[in-house]
Amino acid sequence: MSTVGYGDMSPITYFGRIFIMIFICIGLGMFATHIPFIMEYFSSQSEYHGSYKIAQGRKHIVLCGYITHDTVENFLRDFLHKDRADVVVNVVILGNHLPDPDLERTIKKHYVHVSYYVGTVLSADDCKRVKMSKADACLVLCNKNCSVPDNEDEENIMRVVGIKNFFPKMRVIIQLLQYHNKAYLLNIPSWDSKIGDDVVCVGELKLGFIAQSCLSPGFSTLLANIFSMRSNDLKGDDTTSDDDWRKWYVRGTNCELYTEKLAPSFKSLAFKQAAEICFEKLNLLLIAIEVTKVDGEKTFAINPKDKTLIIQGNTLGFFLAGSAQEVRRAFYYCTMCHTDITDPELIKECDCLKQGKPTKSLRFLVSEALPGLSLGREGHRTVWNVPIRERTDNQDEENPSRSEAIHQRLMPLSKKQGSYKVLSKLKALKENKPVESFDRSKPLFDVTGTFYWCSAVPYEEAILTKEKAYDIVFTHHILVCVFNKKDDPLIGLRQLVMPLRASNLQQTDLKHIVLLGDKDYLEREWEQIGSFDNIYILPGSPFCRSDLRAVNSNLADMVVFLSATTTSSFSSDPKLADKHSILASLNLKAMSFDDAAGLLSQSTREAFIGLPDVSLGSPNIQRRGSAFGCNIPMLTEIVFDHNVQYLDIDDDDDDDMELYLSQPFACGTTFTASVLDSLVSSTYYNGDILTLVRNLVTGGVNPVLEEQLAEGEGLKGGYEVSETSEIRCRCKISQISLYDGPLAEFGNGGQYGEMFLHALRDYSMICLGVYRFRDSNKLSSTPSSKRYVIAVPPYDFLLQSTDLVFVLAHSNDQLNKQFSKE
Repeated sequence: MSTVGYGDMSPITYFGRIFIMIFICIGLGMFATHIPFIMEYFSSQSEYHGSYKIAQGRKHIVLCGYITHDTVENFLRDFLHKDRADVVVNVVILGNHLPDPDLERTIKKHYVHVSYYVGTVLSADDCKRVKMSKADACLVLCNKNCSVPDNEDEENIMRVVGIKNFFPKMRVIIQLLQYHNKAYLLNIPSWDSKIGDDVVCVGELKLGFIAQSCLSPGFSTLLANIFSMRSNDLKGDDTTSDDDWRKWYVRGTNCELYTEKLAPSFKSLAFKQAAEICFEKLNLLLIAIEVTKVDGEKTFAINPKDKTLIIQGNTLGFFLAGSAQEVRRAFYYCTMCHTDITDPELIKECDCLKQGKPTKSLRFLVSEALPGLSLGREGHRTVWNVPIRERTDNQDEENPSRSEAIHQRLMPLSKKQGSYKVLSKLKALKENKPVESFDRSKPLFDVTGTFYWCSAVPYEEAILTKEKAYDIVFTHHILVCVFNKKDDPLIGLRQLVMPLRASNLQQTDLKHIVLLGDKDYLEREWEQIGSFDNIYILPGSPFCRSDLRAVNSNLADMVVFLSATTTSSFSSDPKLADKHSILASLNLKAMSFDDAAGLLSQSTREAFIGLPDVSLGSPNIQRRGSAFGCNIPMLTEIVFDHNVQYLDIDDDDDDDMELYLSQPFACGTTFTASVLDSLVSSTYYNGDILTLVRNLVTGGVNPVLEEQLAEGEGLKGGYEVSETSEIRCRCKISQISLYDGPLAEFGNGGQYGEMFLHALRDYSMICLGVYRFRDSNKLSSTPSSKRYVIAVPPYDFLLQSTDLVFVLAHSNDQLNKQFSKE
């Protein structure tokens, strides 16, 4: 009607002509507004179905799997962090569908480094379009919120099969949900850890983080902040004010885990000596070093205590620092040029390093000047209490050039030689015969000596009734609340129990574990955890207050609420998947119990006495009282980050605040698997970081044990202490009170730096941070019982008697005696 045509049909009346004129103007305007969308649609079709053009001088990786706005945004936030500016790597995303508007905005935001193409890695043509053959690695992401985890893992494993079929030498890093599915990757002939192939198992790491938080509350937050790249501008903030707890917490989130080669000046030093120099002279925290075995195999040692282990040339160190620039001090440090420098920021590349001149190690300088002198520490002079061996200049390797060193530091694992394993046990142990007669008074261990073990307990014997639970009188135990039903996918509770039964723990540290949930579901889980001692099952509901009272939840060292593993029943709103864990935690917080403060020792009660009440002038002893549910230590797992705002209704967090800045996460009372997304990019840049994190949170799972579990037979054990004594002395995470114990002298206004050096020299412990009461400096009649995490405080940070310190310590009789002293 609106066309002029030939005039055979046209309006006749004035009203009709006016209407058509208006209709033509509006119609043309509406059509014109849609032209850009139409053009953009056709252009996007050609853009997203095109081919990637390799940028000169830049490498690229292929990102595939579960591609959404959230997964890509989380990945790019860490992968393209400003501290990785020295690495020129582009990201090529291969998705199954056209990007939605949110994802498209993210791609355009990072258009310089990110490209998106529609396709699948199972198609050879699509792989050619993204130049897979020339890619540096292929990263496969998973859907952590899927309804059937096994199906999701099978799809991602098939993607790996397709990639390896087309490109056998391609380095692949894959995310998996279930631990038992890792075994299927070993069936792929070209899967090879030596070229950097690795798997980030979400279920294994998530439960490992939760388990370590049961032993050392707040550790999950500490470690998650360390391996995630985060930067917060603190300029203008008064971080010396203890009234604002968030400032100290945010300062700690800026510390990340880096690797750097140690300068030749560290050669021939023991780890303890190198760690002291790094902390006191370079303002760096050295926690582990790379070690090359006699057979050439490369591994790493976390806070090694072996006195015969000395640092060799070009040794790789693992540091906690604020930026990559700070870590380079360890590479630039020269004893001939930087000895008199007191400001760590002034330690930069010297002429010795630029010209490639060999620098003398600290041991050689001392032995050359004062032969036979045994050095100690007096005042501010750093000296060593170990024999000094004679050395000559030609024994020191020449220092590599700066460009070569930086290339080695930033080079992904695929270019390195050797495999990286932790705590490997001789396979000959598998041929040994276990002890036939079980003596309950003697601890027994699995075949690798990594975990405590007992003969399988029938499920019926582990089941408790409420009456039996009341008779046992549980205290200092761990209560795990499970919401899964009979036919729901398995959580894999074995990965939660194993770190709590690690062999580097003393028998007195083995807490009773009570599982509260559906009887039929827990019976399915029992097949994997029946060989661990002191585990009890209470059929019931975490919402039932009588069940919570029966197992003395108010006397538990930790109450864990595990989120359901399926979201199928919440399809209308997937975010409701957290409703069970959130409502159950709120239910426990609202409960009240009989005052159980009398069950605590006098010294323990005094340690948690609050500051004087302003109105009454008397101490408030309900600092950590278990008479109220809100004071019970608990850890709630959530699936969706934004649901964290519902855990503490009375906090002051904003709705749009990032998870790691929220109060529950800062206090270590919540955990979500989304924080593990950073491990994928961290593994690409350095595969050792994933191995280090796994070793810390899983209790020391090693390749021999993984091979055994892959057979599906469960743990085999029955070995005595003599066969496992070596592996039991491995490093572990501990939490030490400053009210009493070996570090009590620093609890009343001592400096963190002095405590760090004392713990390192006298106990070979490395302090990682502090767990402090949120309202420790506020005069209030009702101070909060919440603590928050401070990672790597500054040297002059003042300590308090109520602080708890995170340390990397070893299990040995001498240290345990020191800890037991009052």
